[in-house]
Amino acid sequence: MLDFDFEPELPLWAKNLAVFDLETTGLDVREARIVTATVATINQNGEVDSLREWLVNPGIEIPQVAADVHGVTTEMAVRDGMEPAQAVLEIVALLSELNLSMPLVAFNAPYDFSILKAEALRYQLAHLEPKPVIDPLVIDKQVDRYRKGKRNLGVMSEHYGIKLDDAHNSTADAVAAGRIAQVLARKYAELAIDAAELHDKQSVWSDQQSESFAQYLRKQNRPEYRAELGWPIKAI
Repeated sequence: MLDFDFEPELPLWAKNLAVFDLETTGLDVREARIVTATVATINQNGEVDSLREWLVNPGIEIPQVAADVHGVTTEMAVRDGMEPAQAVLEIVALLSELNLSMPLVAFNAPYDFSILKAEALRYQLAHLEPKPVIDPLVIDKQVDRYRKGKRNLGVMSEHYGIKLDDAHNSTADAVAAGRIAQVLARKYAELAIDAAELHDKQSVWSDQQSESFAQYLRKQNRPEYRAELGWPIKAI
Protein backbone atom coordinates (compact mmCIF):
# COMPACT_ATOMS: atom_id res chain seq x y z
CA MET A 1 0.00 0.00 0.00
CA LEU A 2 1.37 3.38 -1.01
CA ASP A 3 2.01 5.91 1.73
CA PHE A 4 1.54 9.49 0.60
CA ASP A 5 0.11 12.78 1.84
CA PHE A 6 -3.42 13.40 0.68
CA GLU A 7 -4.99 16.85 0.77
CA PRO A 8 -8.77 16.67 0.66
CA GLU A 9 -10.49 18.35 -2.26
CA LEU A 10 -12.06 21.70 -1.51
CA PRO A 11 -15.84 21.92 -1.75
CA LEU A 12 -16.97 23.95 -4.74
CA TRP A 13 -17.92 26.96 -2.60
CA ALA A 14 -14.38 27.27 -1.19
CA LYS A 15 -12.49 27.32 -4.50
CA ASN A 16 -13.10 31.01 -5.16
CA LEU A 17 -13.90 33.36 -2.31
CA ALA A 18 -14.46 37.09 -1.90
CA VAL A 19 -13.00 38.19 1.43
CA PHE A 20 -14.11 41.31 3.30
CA ASP A 21 -12.96 43.21 6.37
CA LEU A 22 -13.47 46.63 7.95
CA GLU A 23 -11.50 48.61 10.49
CA THR A 24 -13.66 51.21 12.18
CA THR A 25 -14.07 53.89 14.83
CA GLY A 26 -15.63 51.57 17.40
CA LEU A 27 -17.53 48.43 18.33
CA ASP A 28 -21.16 49.61 18.25
CA VAL A 29 -22.42 48.42 14.87
CA ARG A 30 -25.05 51.17 14.72
CA GLU A 31 -22.68 54.03 15.46
CA ALA A 32 -19.23 52.91 14.25
CA ARG A 33 -17.89 54.43 11.05
CA ILE A 34 -15.66 52.81 8.46
CA VAL A 35 -12.00 53.84 8.49
CA THR A 36 -10.45 51.20 6.23
CA ALA A 37 -11.96 48.45 4.13
CA THR A 38 -10.72 45.60 1.97
CA VAL A 39 -12.47 43.45 -0.59
CA ALA A 40 -10.30 40.81 -2.23
CA THR A 41 -10.73 37.51 -4.02
CA ILE A 42 -8.68 34.39 -3.36
CA ASN A 43 -8.36 31.24 -5.42
CA GLN A 44 -8.36 27.60 -4.32
CA ASN A 45 -4.71 27.89 -3.28
CA GLY A 46 -5.46 30.83 -1.00
CA GLU A 47 -3.67 33.22 -3.35
CA VAL A 48 -5.00 36.75 -3.85
CA ASP A 49 -6.38 37.21 -7.37
CA SER A 50 -7.79 40.72 -6.95
CA LEU A 51 -7.61 43.38 -4.27
CA ARG A 52 -9.37 46.66 -3.57
CA GLU A 53 -8.63 48.79 -0.50
CA TRP A 54 -10.22 51.94 0.87
CA LEU A 55 -9.04 54.57 3.35
CA VAL A 56 -12.05 56.55 4.50
CA ASN A 57 -12.53 59.88 6.24
CA PRO A 58 -15.26 58.76 8.67
CA GLY A 59 -16.52 62.28 9.29
CA ILE A 60 -16.01 61.98 13.05
CA GLU A 61 -13.03 61.82 15.36
CA ILE A 62 -11.33 58.43 15.45
CA PRO A 63 -10.99 57.53 19.14
CA GLN A 64 -7.42 56.95 20.24
CA VAL A 65 -8.30 53.43 21.40
CA ALA A 66 -9.40 52.59 17.83
CA ALA A 67 -6.40 54.29 16.24
CA ASP A 68 -4.13 52.27 18.52
CA VAL A 69 -5.66 49.09 17.07
CA HIS A 70 -5.63 49.80 13.32
CA GLY A 71 -3.07 52.58 13.12
CA VAL A 72 -5.19 55.23 11.38
CA THR A 73 -5.55 58.56 13.15
CA THR A 74 -8.14 61.26 12.51
CA GLU A 75 -5.43 63.42 10.91
CA MET A 76 -4.46 60.66 8.49
CA ALA A 77 -8.08 59.92 7.56
CA VAL A 78 -8.94 63.58 6.98
CA ARG A 79 -5.80 64.15 4.90
CA ASP A 80 -5.88 61.02 2.74
CA GLY A 81 -9.29 59.41 3.15
CA MET A 82 -12.16 59.14 0.69
CA GLU A 83 -15.53 60.67 1.43
CA PRO A 84 -17.55 58.02 3.31
CA ALA A 85 -20.65 58.02 1.10
CA GLN A 86 -18.57 57.32 -2.02
CA ALA A 87 -16.57 54.63 -0.26
CA VAL A 88 -19.70 52.87 1.01
CA LEU A 89 -21.25 53.05 -2.45
CA GLU A 90 -18.18 51.42 -3.98
CA ILE A 91 -17.84 48.74 -1.30
CA VAL A 92 -21.49 47.71 -1.57
CA ALA A 93 -21.33 47.66 -5.38
CA LEU A 94 -18.22 45.47 -5.48
CA LEU A 95 -19.46 43.03 -2.85
CA SER A 96 -22.81 42.76 -4.64
CA GLU A 97 -21.10 41.98 -7.93
CA LEU A 98 -18.77 39.37 -6.45
CA ASN A 99 -21.55 37.72 -4.43
CA LEU A 100 -23.29 36.79 -7.68
CA SER A 101 -20.57 34.22 -8.37
CA MET A 102 -18.91 33.40 -5.03
CA PRO A 103 -19.46 33.49 -1.28
CA LEU A 104 -18.44 36.50 0.79
CA VAL A 105 -16.14 35.62 3.70
CA ALA A 106 -16.08 37.78 6.83
CA PHE A 107 -14.75 36.79 10.24
CA ASN A 108 -17.53 37.56 12.75
CA ALA A 109 -19.72 38.58 9.83
CA PRO A 110 -22.42 40.46 11.81
CA TYR A 111 -19.87 43.08 12.82
CA ASP A 112 -18.70 44.01 9.32
CA PHE A 113 -21.97 43.57 7.46
CA SER A 114 -24.04 45.35 10.12
CA ILE A 115 -21.72 48.36 10.10
CA LEU A 116 -21.78 48.42 6.30
CA LYS A 117 -25.59 48.40 6.33
CA ALA A 118 -25.74 51.14 8.97
CA GLU A 119 -23.36 53.27 6.90
CA ALA A 120 -25.43 52.73 3.75
CA LEU A 121 -28.60 53.78 5.58
CA ARG A 122 -26.77 56.78 7.05
CA TYR A 123 -26.01 58.07 3.56
CA GLN A 124 -29.33 56.94 2.07
CA LEU A 125 -27.72 54.36 -0.17
CA ALA A 126 -28.85 50.88 -1.17
CA HIS A 127 -27.55 48.35 1.32
CA LEU A 128 -26.19 44.87 0.79
CA GLU A 129 -28.16 41.71 1.56
CA PRO A 130 -25.30 39.22 1.31
CA LYS A 131 -25.87 35.54 0.52
CA PRO A 132 -24.07 33.22 0.60
CA VAL A 133 -21.75 34.29 3.41
CA ILE A 134 -19.05 32.21 5.05
CA ASP A 135 -18.13 33.11 8.64
CA PRO A 136 -15.10 31.14 9.89
CA LEU A 137 -15.84 32.11 13.49
CA VAL A 138 -19.36 30.65 13.47
CA ILE A 139 -18.22 27.53 11.63
CA ASP A 140 -15.26 26.94 13.95
CA LYS A 141 -17.47 27.22 17.04
CA GLN A 142 -19.82 24.66 15.51
CA VAL A 143 -17.38 22.04 14.28
CA ASP A 144 -14.95 22.27 17.23
CA ARG A 145 -17.23 23.52 19.95
CA TYR A 146 -15.37 22.15 22.96
CA ARG A 147 -11.95 23.61 22.16
CA LYS A 148 -10.85 25.86 25.00
CA GLY A 149 -9.35 29.32 24.67
CA LYS A 150 -10.03 32.46 22.71
CA ARG A 151 -11.26 32.39 19.14
CA ASN A 152 -10.20 35.75 17.79
CA LEU A 153 -8.65 35.95 14.33
CA GLY A 154 -5.08 35.91 15.62
CA VAL A 155 -5.59 32.84 17.76
CA MET A 156 -7.48 31.00 15.06
CA SER A 157 -4.90 31.86 12.41
CA GLU A 158 -2.21 30.30 14.58
CA HIS A 159 -4.40 27.29 15.38
CA TYR A 160 -5.04 26.56 11.70
CA GLY A 161 -1.53 27.37 10.51
CA ILE A 162 -2.40 30.58 8.67
CA LYS A 163 0.18 33.36 8.54
CA LEU A 164 -1.13 36.68 9.93
CA ASP A 165 1.71 39.18 10.18
CA ASP A 166 -0.30 42.41 10.37
CA ALA A 167 -3.39 41.80 12.50
CA HIS A 168 -6.00 44.59 12.41
CA ASN A 169 -4.91 45.59 8.95
CA SER A 170 -8.10 45.08 6.95
CA THR A 171 -6.31 43.37 4.05
CA ALA A 172 -4.33 40.98 6.23
CA ASP A 173 -7.43 40.15 8.27
CA ALA A 174 -9.65 39.60 5.23
CA VAL A 175 -7.20 37.26 3.51
CA ALA A 176 -6.52 35.31 6.71
CA ALA A 177 -10.26 34.81 7.22
CA GLY A 178 -10.60 33.41 3.71
CA ARG A 179 -7.70 31.02 4.19
CA ILE A 180 -9.11 29.80 7.51
CA ALA A 181 -12.41 29.13 5.74
CA GLN A 182 -10.56 26.97 3.22
CA VAL A 183 -8.75 25.03 5.96
CA LEU A 184 -12.07 24.36 7.65
CA ALA A 185 -13.61 23.30 4.34
CA ARG A 186 -10.85 20.73 3.80
CA LYS A 187 -10.88 19.46 7.36
CA TYR A 188 -14.59 18.95 8.02
CA ALA A 189 -16.57 16.80 5.62
CA GLU A 190 -19.88 18.17 6.89
CA LEU A 191 -19.03 21.49 5.22
CA ALA A 192 -19.01 19.91 1.76
CA ILE A 193 -22.50 21.15 0.96
CA ASP A 194 -24.02 23.83 -1.23
CA ALA A 195 -22.99 27.37 -0.24
CA ALA A 196 -26.60 28.52 0.15
CA GLU A 197 -27.34 25.60 2.47
CA LEU A 198 -24.23 26.32 4.50
CA HIS A 199 -25.30 29.96 4.75
CA ASP A 200 -28.65 28.93 6.21
CA LYS A 201 -27.01 26.55 8.67
CA GLN A 202 -24.67 29.27 9.90
CA SER A 203 -27.63 31.54 10.59
CA VAL A 204 -29.06 28.88 12.92
CA TRP A 205 -25.68 28.08 14.48
CA SER A 206 -24.92 31.75 15.16
CA ASP A 207 -28.19 32.31 17.03
CA GLN A 208 -27.65 29.11 19.02
CA GLN A 209 -24.14 30.22 19.94
CA SER A 210 -25.37 33.67 20.97
CA GLU A 211 -28.11 32.19 23.14
CA SER A 212 -25.65 29.79 24.76
CA PHE A 213 -23.29 32.65 25.59
CA ALA A 214 -26.16 34.69 26.99
CA GLN A 215 -27.20 31.81 29.24
CA TYR A 216 -23.63 31.53 30.48
CA LEU A 217 -23.47 35.24 31.34
CA ARG A 218 -26.83 35.15 33.09
CA LYS A 219 -25.42 32.45 35.34
CA GLN A 220 -22.40 34.70 36.03
CA ASN A 221 -24.44 37.37 37.84
CA ARG A 222 -25.55 39.19 34.69
CA PRO A 223 -29.25 38.27 34.72
CA GLU A 224 -30.17 41.19 32.48
CA TYR A 225 -28.01 40.07 29.54
CA ARG A 226 -29.92 39.20 26.38
CA ALA A 227 -28.51 37.70 23.22
CA GLU A 228 -28.44 39.96 20.20
CA LEU A 229 -29.44 37.71 17.34
CA GLY A 230 -29.09 38.07 13.62
CA TRP A 231 -26.58 36.67 11.15
CA PRO A 232 -24.97 37.80 8.89
CA ILE A 233 -26.57 41.17 9.70
CA LYS A 234 -28.00 42.22 13.03
CA ALA A 235 -31.19 44.26 13.22
CA ILE A 236 -30.28 47.88 12.59
